[in-house]
Amino acid sequence: MRLRIDLAYDGTGFHGWATQPGLRTVQGELTAALATVLRTPDVQVVCAGRTDAGVHARGQVVHTDVAEDGLPEGVDRLARRLNGVLPADVRVRRVAAAAEGFDARFGALWRRYAYRVADAVELADPLTRAHVLAWPRPLDLDLMNEASALLVGQHDFASFCKQREGATTIRTLLELSWARDDAGVATATVKADAFCHSMVRSLVGCLLAVGEGRRPVAWAGEILRAERRDAGVAVVHAHGLTLEEVAYPADIELAVRAVQTMARRVAEEARHD
Repeated sequence: MRLRIDLAYDGTGFHGWATQPGLRTVQGELTAALATVLRTPDVQVVCAGRTDAGVHARGQVVHTDVAEDGLPEGVDRLARRLNGVLPADVRVRRVAAAAEGFDARFGALWRRYAYRVADAVELADPLTRAHVLAWPRPLDLDLMNEASALLVGQHDFASFCKQREGATTIRTLLELSWARDDAGVATATVKADAFCHSMVRSLVGCLLAVGEGRRPVAWAGEILRAERRDAGVAVVHAHGLTLEEVAYPADIELAVRAVQTMARRVAEEARHD
């Protein structure tokens, strides 16, 4: 049977999601916990979004396939048992039997990230320093939202991605907007069908330059249209970034969505080559 696991983690102490020899990763901790609880040495997991080193998550989604007879106590108690062996910086929020056709990666409709920036002395809070970027200059969010609007839609985001051989950089950016939370922290909401490597942090780096007045609003569109990396676009620190939510279609549409996503990605990569 396939299980859906919803989890959260503080990325501070991890070298990203994906397992790497000799390094502490979220995938490594989760698979080790599953192996212990399920008493099986070979556990494979697939996540909705492979977060980079230092990036946090509140809404990561994972699937794994297990033998039904490997769950003698059923699914209901699995979340509590996993949290009993996981380190404190990873928490399983829910475990459930996945609907037929569910795929944590290819079945997703969109992923939503938040990037948080404290751009004033009075906003600097040592209790939130691990997930809010301290910025030394005030930001004009109206200008940043104007620039953000130039980037929304389906584009080749090569200018904002770390290139991987054979991988497409075409993405559909569904939302990119800035607002201040109740404490006054500038928060970007970034939602897309998928993201390529370092895309969100590069987008934020571009918009911070606009927000502090170093670049005009139109610069964001110029960078996008260039379709190549620009040294003027900083990739901001990872710790301000959090994966907040992953959305999926209704259960009866899951299998179709996964097939469509895989087919589209293959076609895009073929065009990219």
